[in-house]
Amino acid sequence: MGECDVCYIYADYFGLYVPGKLQRMLKGLGPFGVTTQGTLLICSLVLAIPSVMIFLSVALKPKPNRWLNIIFGVIYTAIILRTMWSWSFFIFYGVIEIVLTGLVVWYAWNWPRQKAA
Repeated sequence: MGECDVCYIYADYFGLYVPGKLQRMLKGLGPFGVTTQGTLLICSLVLAIPSVMIFLSVALKPKPNRWLNIIFGVIYTAIILRTMWSWSFFIFYGVIEIVLTGLVVWYAWNWPRQKAA
């Protein structure tokens, strides 16, 4: 799922150019209202999970790896479907992210199951 990180970064970067965005940020307003340490921590957690999944995909055994990729793939697809509908560049990156997270789920679901040794 780490491949989506680049799309998140670019979409967020270009989002800074949306008229009024910087003014809202300077007033302490974030995507969920007033910016607090808690909201920034939650946003950081959501953005860190795809990077952590790169490591976990190598470190975990197949069964938990499969289920984490399916669960987080579905969650991130839902997040993108909820948040991508404002500007055309968000929709563009959202489509890419949905395709990628959909492929993660599909591959995790269809990956050959290994027999217990």
